[in-house]
Amino acid sequence: MALFSVSKTAFLLAFLSLRTYQSEVLSEPLPWAPESLKVSVNTTSQSLHLQWTVHNLAHHQEFRMVFQIEISRIKTSNVIWVENYTTTVKWNQVLHWSWESKLPLECAKHFIRMRSAVDAAKTPGPRVWSSWSSWEEADVQNSLGQDLLFVFPKDKLVEEGSNVTICYVSKSHQNNISCYLEGVRMQGEQLDPNVSVFNLNHVAFIRETGTNIYCKPGQGDGIKGTVLFVSKVLQEPKDFSCETQDLMTLNCTWDPGSDTGLLKQLSQSYTLFESFSGKKILCKHKSWCLWQVAPESQDMYNFTLTAENYLRKRSVHLLFHLTHRVHPMAPFNVLFKNVNATSATMTWKVHAIGKYYTLLCQVELYGEGKVTQHNVSVKVDGVHLFSGLEPDTEYLAQVRCANGDHFWKWSEWTHQNFTTVEAAPSEAPDVWRNVKIVQGRCVVTLFWKPLSKLQAHGKILFYNIVIEYLDRTSGSEVLSIPAPASGTELPLNQCSSQIRITASNSVGTSPASVLVVSREPGNEEVEEERVKGTEDGFPLSWNPQPRHVTGYLVEWCEQPRDPPCDLQWKNLGPNVTSTVVSSDAFRPGVRYNFRIYGISTERVPCLLARKTGYSQELAPSDNPQVVMTNLTSHSFTLSWKNYSTESQPSFIQGYHVYLKSKAGRCHSGSEKAVLSDDAVCCKYKIDNPEQKTFVVENLQPESFYEFLVTPYTSVGEGPHDAFAKVTTPDEYSPTLIRILLPTVFCILLIMITCYLKSQWMKEKCYPDIPDPYKSSVLSLIKSKENPHLTIMNIKDCVPDSIEVLNKQEGTRKSFTETESTKPTYLYLLPTEKRYSSPGPCICFENFTYNQAASDSASCGHVPAPPKAPPSQLGLLTSPENLLKALEKNYMNSLGEIPAGETSLNYVSQLASPMSGDMSNLPKNPPEPALCSEYKMQMAIPLGLASPPSSGSSSLSSITLLDEGERYH
Repeated sequence: MALFSVSKTAFLLAFLSLRTYQSEVLSEPLPWAPESLKVSVNTTSQSLHLQWTVHNLAHHQEFRMVFQIEISRIKTSNVIWVENYTTTVKWNQVLHWSWESKLPLECAKHFIRMRSAVDAAKTPGPRVWSSWSSWEEADVQNSLGQDLLFVFPKDKLVEEGSNVTICYVSKSHQNNISCYLEGVRMQGEQLDPNVSVFNLNHVAFIRETGTNIYCKPGQGDGIKGTVLFVSKVLQEPKDFSCETQDLMTLNCTWDPGSDTGLLKQLSQSYTLFESFSGKKILCKHKSWCLWQVAPESQDMYNFTLTAENYLRKRSVHLLFHLTHRVHPMAPFNVLFKNVNATSATMTWKVHAIGKYYTLLCQVELYGEGKVTQHNVSVKVDGVHLFSGLEPDTEYLAQVRCANGDHFWKWSEWTHQNFTTVEAAPSEAPDVWRNVKIVQGRCVVTLFWKPLSKLQAHGKILFYNIVIEYLDRTSGSEVLSIPAPASGTELPLNQCSSQIRITASNSVGTSPASVLVVSREPGNEEVEEERVKGTEDGFPLSWNPQPRHVTGYLVEWCEQPRDPPCDLQWKNLGPNVTSTVVSSDAFRPGVRYNFRIYGISTERVPCLLARKTGYSQELAPSDNPQVVMTNLTSHSFTLSWKNYSTESQPSFIQGYHVYLKSKAGRCHSGSEKAVLSDDAVCCKYKIDNPEQKTFVVENLQPESFYEFLVTPYTSVGEGPHDAFAKVTTPDEYSPTLIRILLPTVFCILLIMITCYLKSQWMKEKCYPDIPDPYKSSVLSLIKSKENPHLTIMNIKDCVPDSIEVLNKQEGTRKSFTETESTKPTYLYLLPTEKRYSSPGPCICFENFTYNQAASDSASCGHVPAPPKAPPSQLGLLTSPENLLKALEKNYMNSLGEIPAGETSLNYVSQLASPMSGDMSNLPKNPPEPALCSEYKMQMAIPLGLASPPSSGSSSLSSITLLDEGERYH
């Protein structure tokens, strides 16, 4: 107990002594303060470099000290950085410390000071600092040139995504300076009146030549700028690997990743270092490097690959055994020997690696879509035999090798082609036929499929056809068809025959295919069935034959069969009663016809079934061309007989007849239907696809209708295109038409007949009345006094006469019966020298003037009696002249004839002497010259011929002359 008290007392005394010592130390300055502080500026790296020393250290003393550093900007009170730097200080040691500034050092002044303390981390109590050193100034602006504007930093290199501070320094008094990044104005802050700062965050890579930054004052020139080089982040090399081909050189490769995107002098470099040998080389390429294997047979290698650029480093490591990284070179000198139709020998050479190394070689053979592979151990030469090859087939053989002891990688392939020789065809051609009877003779069309390359064993040159007639004891026909024909037509002398077909190449002939041709009885008796196609094809089935058959054959063809289509067939075994016929050539909407034959032991085919169908039915693409007939007021008939149902894209089940009307009423046998355009109509359904006529009834007279005929199938009906239009006639129109048409026809016929006979009718019924102004006689008058004479004078014509005939009262005699009666002639217009020089005359021809004997009115010159006094009268212009002439010469004669027995017959001077007193006529009358017929109608009533018993006679004579003058 006493011992414990003594120990406690001693510990307290020692502690008090230590505390007293510390108090004394704190009261005195630290003897190891930093001295000789110097500051230097590195504008390239934008960093401040400090160096200083610590005095008063003994030669053997060594302290761990802490230096507190303060950095101020622009003024000493503006502290921007404080950092404690801990290091071990020895006697007479110069200490260094660097600080990198984010703001370019040219943009502002910086001040630096420091103080120190002993690192007493293991000593309890507060740290005792020395006094601060004096402020050291770092001012780069004093070293700038005479320019008025500067932009910093100059050509700075940063990584993509970094933050960069840009500033400008202006020595002018202008404050309106604008700065731009790639043409885009930047927004900054004013650091002092002459300095502005711009902070760029997460800068991006733009181009290898850098990003352009420039500033310009508001007025005048003086644009200044800088280039900011932005580097992509340096990536770590990937897939670093080394291997050898000859145990003498190592080829190390790697994936450098994406390029940093800098100029070549700033781009990354790669260094390869091997730790066992201590060797280091600078690689000339960015993705591979060669390393010489050590001659002292070094087996283990430990490589370090370092990628480095101005901003950072990346490294990867690789450790391996040399013999485990052997990658042999490709084999060479590949040859083929002893090549025949089914085998060939392949040889090759390899590059030697060492005396005791064995290579494992892999051989592959490609041909006819198959690949075979074999492994062969090789030291120097390799050999392999290929067997079981196909004749006349091109093959590709290739070989590669690897280290047989420690597999690393296969070498590159070395390949070579070769072709086996031809052999005789191994299979008989697949043959089928089509038999037709033309003019009593069998015409056989042969079809055969070309042999496959595996069957032909070479190039087929021709096909041999041998025809043997079964009804003959000897004789055959031989034909040769050059390839690549796939069929021929054979007119046979008789149907019962056997045909053998073989294929030949340059080496030999194939086995024969045998066909027996006969008439095909019962082909039309087999009923055709419908079959529905699926995605897999057409499922077909048939009944097995009770008698023995060697097989079945299914043939198919597109509809229609004529002209011949691309006939296809398929042979099946004798125990098969169903199959699925599939082909890439099957098309939707096309009908295919199938026929199933049983092949007997005598090679005679027998038709078993007929089927037809579509791989996929489609709705009809067009509607029938409808003809409308028998249109009545209550019905019309539609027909579409030229519409073929077999050439449609689906099976026609019937037809729909759509009828539109304004009334919109549907009668029995139809139903209302709404079309796609919301139109309402009546629909008639025809269930029989062979019915191609339809009578639309129960219509209204004089009504407008529209109709459409479209086929319908299991997948839809035809298009609802334009409707045809029709209007029913009036109910009585047909009757009227039956009456009017014959009537109109008769009238037209009469009009045509009358038109054709119009001249004849005119002459017989209503001849023209003569017009003196249009007389042709005027053209005969040659007047010297008046050449323009257009009116005919009486003196220019031969006067006519009036013939007075006597007849018995109550009887009428002809001229032949009254020969004794001599007519008396009245000279109406006497002329001079009547018989000596007759002049032009006018013939009035009209049978109506002679009421007693019409035969006397012939046109001709009639001579006057000799007793007639000649007269030199001119144109008779008044009735009195005519009356006077009548009284002097003829009144007595007229008075002697009783009334009622006398008639006047007007006789033209142009008339022939056929009436009157023929004896008084001159025997040689002068011939009339240039007499024109002038047919003017003038009737003289018989009353004028009565004796003039009173003044009325004179009136009658005057009236006669008036008419004569009117129609002169």
